[in-house]
Amino acid sequence: MSPGGAPEISTEAPRRADEELGEPRSPSHRGRIAIPLAALGVVFGDIGTSPLYAMHTVFAIDRQLRPTEGAVYGVISLVFWAITLVVTIKYVTLIMRADNQGEGGIMALIALVRGIRVTRRSTKLLLVSLGIFGAALFYGDGMITPAISVLSAVEGLEVAAPDVDSLVVPITLTILTVLFAVQRYGTGIVGRAFGPVMALWFGILAGSGLVHVAEEPGILRALSPHYGAVFLFEHGWVGFLALGAVVLAITGAEALYADMGHFGRDAIRRAWLFVVFPALTLNYMGQGTLILGDRGAVDNPFFLLFGDWLQMPMVVVATVAAIIASQAVISGAFSVTRQAVQLGFLPQLTVLHTSHEIGQVYVPVVNWALFTAVAALVLGFGSSDHLASAYGIAVTGTLAIDTLLFFFVVRRLWHKPMWLAVAGCAFFLTIDLAFFGANLPKVLHGGWFPLVIAAIIFVVLVTWQNGQAIVMKRRRELEGPLRRFVEEVRGRDDVIRAPRTGVFFAAYAENTPLALRANLEHNHTVHETVVVVSLQPLNVPYVRPDKRLKLDALGYEDDGICHITVRYGFQDDIDIPALLRDSLAQLEGNVDLERVSYFVSRATIVVTDDHSMARWRKKLFATIARNAATPVGYFKLPDEHTVVMGAHIEL
Repeated sequence: MSPGGAPEISTEAPRRADEELGEPRSPSHRGRIAIPLAALGVVFGDIGTSPLYAMHTVFAIDRQLRPTEGAVYGVISLVFWAITLVVTIKYVTLIMRADNQGEGGIMALIALVRGIRVTRRSTKLLLVSLGIFGAALFYGDGMITPAISVLSAVEGLEVAAPDVDSLVVPITLTILTVLFAVQRYGTGIVGRAFGPVMALWFGILAGSGLVHVAEEPGILRALSPHYGAVFLFEHGWVGFLALGAVVLAITGAEALYADMGHFGRDAIRRAWLFVVFPALTLNYMGQGTLILGDRGAVDNPFFLLFGDWLQMPMVVVATVAAIIASQAVISGAFSVTRQAVQLGFLPQLTVLHTSHEIGQVYVPVVNWALFTAVAALVLGFGSSDHLASAYGIAVTGTLAIDTLLFFFVVRRLWHKPMWLAVAGCAFFLTIDLAFFGANLPKVLHGGWFPLVIAAIIFVVLVTWQNGQAIVMKRRRELEGPLRRFVEEVRGRDDVIRAPRTGVFFAAYAENTPLALRANLEHNHTVHETVVVVSLQPLNVPYVRPDKRLKLDALGYEDDGICHITVRYGFQDDIDIPALLRDSLAQLEGNVDLERVSYFVSRATIVVTDDHSMARWRKKLFATIARNAATPVGYFKLPDEHTVVMGAHIEL
């Protein structure tokens, strides 16, 4: 860290893991629900609700853009080819191959990049920084998606029952409040209904669109890229701005990649290619046909696809679909948070499991932070039209970052020819940057919101990682080598060996836990049986059970002191009591888990005036550390057998 306070980011992976340590998780590991039907419910909710607002938003982008035949054909062409190139080819065909032991998502991609060997450290620093910022943008997307999805669905009331349009915002807030409130109960039962409900939704999308396409089959010509190119050429700047709304049709593309670990690559691909992609294409063409027949339908083309008697039921169905889309994004935010904790970008947080079948977790602090932001968005913007102005920046930023990181995976990990990697990256990056550039004018009209949120989260992530590295260095100085401590215990005559099992946690495998050293220095006491535990995070999602523990007798097998290294992936649970029970036969001494004390060292950060980090970042780190979850819950330690000992660490 320079005195000026510019952030430094660790580019090293927690540790490079041998391939044999990782445990690839196929869908069968998570239960038989990991099939294309289940994927419909969790993976495609976001992109599946885009027809609610995408077409309308394109034509609301500028008053000069009128729904003429050429404009409608051009917009449908752009939407179709955006979905084809970005979602079908880039994500489903290419990026989903860049899995980290079966897991996907930007955090998994960061883990892959951190394992790449590059000649210049600055290159990896830039890549990891981009990846972290992309993860931060994901949170911005997670805030906007529930707001715009539910709001646009409830706005169907303005078509079905215009007299109650003043209730749109209150109803939206009520639905969102209930949605976030029930997160702590889990979505195991509801989750099983997600697939059939979304299957019904995509059937409605396809059927409603097909009816209108059958009436006017000429709309099929709009699938030609010629119309999209002509639209951009003829409308110039307005056409370019329209790309900022066209991108709404591909929101949720990142979810295909992020949820790959839940359902498997093949299940997601089949669901996309045979159900979702055709349904979306038919619905957008149906909306185009409707607009050509009735130019006034451009105000809300989705709900006007249906007859008057169907509009109110469709408001209900669309709202349910929007809730499912919101649930998927919220669950994704929980999952990304958990991975960030495991990779060292966030402190220990309270993480509760809600469904072991599909790996869903609940993070209370993230849940209520998201709810606060979502409620503020609904109240502040008031309609999906206005909210759409804030949407797109986060999505397109993540798309571009994924492309750049994927380029280095293709070149450095897969060792593909340079010309192929550069050509592919340039092609997709051109598309991504075009969408991103088209969204830049939105910054002054609401697009600043996700950028500010992403910037704040980025600062938090890198500050925690940098500060933790400094604190760990200071801890090393205080703790001293573990083997020297063992020699000291053996050489002293005044050491009392208390008749219990003591489990101590070491920040570094070779160092003495602060609590263990404090017991000796202050009480001249060492437990009769001592188990020192250190954690080794690996760049894989899961670690095989037979490779999870590594035992070290610390030079002597008769002194009752041993050390175990717990290897874990960024999707693994850390249950220390369970691990000890499973490894009793390997541990040194008479380990009695009925008479055991777990000792946790909790450091109090003292901010100093040195130049290791900017002072404001030190205060931020100290604040985060004070509010972090205790290791007691993180390690699943029993409260009645746990002792927390404090220590002061200068930063």
